[in-house]
Amino acid sequence: MKGKILIVEDEAAIREMLGYTLMKNAYAFEEAADVDQAQEIISRDKPDLILLDWMLPGVSGVDYARRLRNNPETKSIPIIMLTARSDETDKVRALDIGADDYITKPFSTKELLARIRAVLRRSDQDKAQGLIQVEGLTLDPETYRVTANEETIEISPTEFRLLQFFITHPERVYSRTQLLDQVWGQNVYVEERTVDVHIRRLRQTLAPYNYDKFIQTVRSVGYRFSSK
Repeated sequence: MKGKILIVEDEAAIREMLGYTLMKNAYAFEEAADVDQAQEIISRDKPDLILLDWMLPGVSGVDYARRLRNNPETKSIPIIMLTARSDETDKVRALDIGADDYITKPFSTKELLARIRAVLRRSDQDKAQGLIQVEGLTLDPETYRVTANEETIEISPTEFRLLQFFITHPERVYSRTQLLDQVWGQNVYVEERTVDVHIRRLRQTLAPYNYDKFIQTVRSVGYRFSSK
């Protein structure tokens, strides 16, 4: 099997379609109709990826994604949001709370499988990287934990991925478009201003530890990470 995937979707017909597609393509899967069922499954057998519907009974998928990201035991599980919402603000919101990708219903099985492969590949690469360190700043891709001289920094998943990309690609200048492709993915359609928002948030997060100066603006070009 290529990996274990948890489907969290309240519509039985959609769960059946997703399960058939995953099984046909050599993925193991489990199903949950709501957050309570999903939590029970995760507690006994942590999945490699979660397909999470936005609209769920009781607790919404967005709120549940936020809960997963705030839990050290589940914060590193990749999440792909499934939703009928197509507004860019909704996409940005999903990514802001830590979803790794976002796919709008209706979608083709080919697109879904491509997204799953891309997210799992990126997750495997992150885990293989091991600890990343520069000037007392340490990132752990497996736990999404950041420390500054051994003091834990509270950071969102999106900020983590942005910082991780910067640290592993120092000195080079990247345009907003390049950062969107590298950090958010080529199939995620959000505006370039989203990069500016997250750069500002990341600097604010790092400022108390004096690491905000490492993220430098190159006027009319983009951004770079430099400890010099």
